[in-house]
Amino acid sequence: MEKSEKESRLTALIRQKGRVRLSSILSVAVRLSIPAIMAQFAATAMEFIDAAMVGHLGADPAASIGLIATTTWLFMGVCSAASMGFSVQVAHLIGARKLDQAKAIARQSIIALLILSIGVGFVGVMIANPLPLWLGGTASINTGASAYFMIFALSIPLLQMNFLTNGLLRCSGNMAIPGIMGVLMCILDVVFNFFLIFPSRNVDIIGSSIYIPGFGLGVQGAALGTALAELVVTIFLLFYLWYANSEIRLSGCRASAMPTWRVIKRAIRIGFPMGVERFINSAAQITLTVIVAPLGAFAIAANAFAVTVEGLCYMPGFGIADAATTLSGQSLGGANRKLAKRFAWTTVFMGMSVMSIMGIVMYVAAPLLMELLTDVSQIIDLGVMALRIEAWAEPMYAASIVAYGVCVGAGDTLWPCIMNLGSMWGVRITLAALLAPTMGLKGVWLAMCIELCFRGAIFLIRLKSGKWMDRIHKL
Repeated sequence: MEKSEKESRLTALIRQKGRVRLSSILSVAVRLSIPAIMAQFAATAMEFIDAAMVGHLGADPAASIGLIATTTWLFMGVCSAASMGFSVQVAHLIGARKLDQAKAIARQSIIALLILSIGVGFVGVMIANPLPLWLGGTASINTGASAYFMIFALSIPLLQMNFLTNGLLRCSGNMAIPGIMGVLMCILDVVFNFFLIFPSRNVDIIGSSIYIPGFGLGVQGAALGTALAELVVTIFLLFYLWYANSEIRLSGCRASAMPTWRVIKRAIRIGFPMGVERFINSAAQITLTVIVAPLGAFAIAANAFAVTVEGLCYMPGFGIADAATTLSGQSLGGANRKLAKRFAWTTVFMGMSVMSIMGIVMYVAAPLLMELLTDVSQIIDLGVMALRIEAWAEPMYAASIVAYGVCVGAGDTLWPCIMNLGSMWGVRITLAALLAPTMGLKGVWLAMCIELCFRGAIFLIRLKSGKWMDRIHKL
């Protein structure tokens, strides 16, 4: 069977039980990280594009999507955690060169998660109408919010298959295809949104008026555009998974596609803590919004814009974390603990270095970045203040992000999830609630900075202990 260059290099390193050169480790880590960072960039760009295009329709349409954004993140978190429960198992088996078993689990994961996602989607459909009212929306935005969430809920099986196929390919060592498909989905999202959101109109291009057809669906068009982009890309990824000449090519695999309890039990052990963590963290984000809300409109807007800008800074960290999951998972699956540990520290230092640079850029460019989003001086000043506080936390935030990815690859999800939740609720929320009344928005972001530094420190301690490598034997 032919393999891509980076897949064969990773396999060779895992089989090499002696001393491995740092340059070889760094080369594989960088090769896997770059496409993963590209995929993260595409996902972030999609959020920016949707917000910008809907924002041109006015305040109410933009608010309709903003109102239910945290709920969509919650559902997406559940789907992501479920897919990782199977993908990590595949990474372990590929590292152990048990390719037939890896293919069998990949086949079973499709059926299992399709059933799960239909159930999750059904829950979403059931709550779509009352959800905006539960969240405190007004009559002017509730109808649009319900329509958007209804389409999102109906497309959850597509979203789940997208997460799963991307996860399986990444954990097999193939970062390129998910990265390319992420960029393609971003482009398709723009194209579909362009025609679905806006009505037919004449557009002036270089002095000429050109007629552009459109459906004028507004908020619903944004949801449909994203769903159609997911559909096209997911179909391609499923075909690639089935027929491409890779280590987990499913075509020709004769193993049963019906999920076994043994595989599902392992998936639950890996994915359930992640799902619970993301559920509770979504609640924490809502709580932070409640803390910021009494500070006034300028503070609310500055907080939202600063969060958006900061996303550009930590995006590389999540890309490197995806690579770290693959590297630790396959190394431990191949019973090479020494290599897994070296990959862990290499990727963590890579993440800290890259995000340190991004933090410096964010500190210096904060005024320019805020001016791209608003021209209100009060909002700009508050946003710059928040970003410059947060810039100091980026290296330690990187440590927590990448170390978490390392732990996930090892199947060590319970304690890292507890650490994330304890840090978020015990440090950030508590400090924000104490500091906001006297320090305003500055207190909220100071609490965030302190919490991220604390979180990075405890994850580095977890990494140094080596206990994250013991979990694989208990799965």
